[in-house]
Amino acid sequence: MSNHHSLLDKNKIHFIGIGGVSMSGLAEIIFSKGYKVTGSDMKHSLTTSHLESLGVPIYYGHDANNIEEGVDLIVYTAAVHEDNPEIQAAKARGIELMTRSVFLGLLMHHFEYPICISGTHGKTTTTSMLSHALLSANLDPTITVGGILKAIKGNIHIGHSKYFLTEACEYCDSFLDFFPHIGVILNIEADHLDYFKDVHQIRNSFQKFASKIPTDGFLSINGTISDLEDFTAPLSCKIETFGIGDHYDWTAKNISYNEKACASFDVYYESEFVEHLTLHVPGEHNILNCLAVCSVCNYLGVDLSLLNKGLEDFKGADQRFEIKGEVNGITIVDDYAHHPTEISATLEVAMRYPHKNLYVVFQPHTYTRTRAFLDEFAKALSVCPNIILTDIYAAREKNPGDISSLDIVNRIRNLGKEALYIPDFNDIATYLKENAQKGDVIITMGAGNVNQIASILLNQ
Repeated sequence: MSNHHSLLDKNKIHFIGIGGVSMSGLAEIIFSKGYKVTGSDMKHSLTTSHLESLGVPIYYGHDANNIEEGVDLIVYTAAVHEDNPEIQAAKARGIELMTRSVFLGLLMHHFEYPICISGTHGKTTTTSMLSHALLSANLDPTITVGGILKAIKGNIHIGHSKYFLTEACEYCDSFLDFFPHIGVILNIEADHLDYFKDVHQIRNSFQKFASKIPTDGFLSINGTISDLEDFTAPLSCKIETFGIGDHYDWTAKNISYNEKACASFDVYYESEFVEHLTLHVPGEHNILNCLAVCSVCNYLGVDLSLLNKGLEDFKGADQRFEIKGEVNGITIVDDYAHHPTEISATLEVAMRYPHKNLYVVFQPHTYTRTRAFLDEFAKALSVCPNIILTDIYAAREKNPGDISSLDIVNRIRNLGKEALYIPDFNDIATYLKENAQKGDVIITMGAGNVNQIASILLNQ
């Protein structure tokens, strides 16, 4: 771990795992600032091809020889282990090693206004929504986001201003390496229980994150977070709350939904009408995300009457109730929901969305999360009439052998509802083709590779 507080003395930076969404974006941003950049990854991808087209040398496979002469900093992700040959070679040669989050934090020193969007849920969507708002207001921020955003044709935008916008993830306390001038906390709930002990520890982590905002900085926070006064007591920055109801600084009134579950509403700030907004992304949770965007824009001096223009083009982030296509009159949707709260929000949208019958294919993400939320997953999914579970996506974990998707299926059945367990993606696609009818909606749901089923159904 590095103690450096500047990248100015660095000349040539090597990224291990450069093909990842976040790492590729960081590599491109620092490359655009004139640094020499190299990288390595296990496989070719669209992101590595893009970097190579810019002139970044990339090595495939991990090997000590990938570290060229002159490299004076190596950036790596949590997925890279100590026994990685490039890590070993760096240590042997005395080259400084730095985690992705520390590097991202140091990158913030290149900007006057780093804006960090945090929360258990909604980070990518809100970062994307704010990106649209700031771009349409011509603030031209540098952006790094955790999904593919159509407006910037990728996961980053290299701006030419003093603003830097990024997601701030709490997993492994990585956002404590950041230096926000403006922070957003969308919500605080139990998650990542393979790292955090409980929700109190998570709350403490968010409080530490908020306390990194300087006195002349700004925090926009969900006003429904429990014991909010206690949470904000140690903070010295300007604070504004958002929520639906009368006791928040920013709120929405006169809410109506169209047939696609997208909201129109009046925005109020300190009880005064500000603007009427129309969203093109579905669900009540996106009203809250939008109120957070309004508060940040207002703090930055953006005329909120410009917001409708920015929001008009925002049709959602990648894999967030994303309509993938239609086959035989059946709509195929993909969604990233992998926490019970997210599932409930997605299914609330789905119920409002025009459909005859609804099918959900859920792939649990990590054994730890599945074990921690067995009952909550069952309850959240049980509102859907047709539920299919496939195997748990292990991600960074090893199979402990005593937890499986069948545990969720059995709990759903205990609630008096039906659910199927089908491990094979092709078998799931076959089942759906045989059972779904014109006018139905199928949602593939999860943070793993369950979206491959959507591709099978659409013959992509």
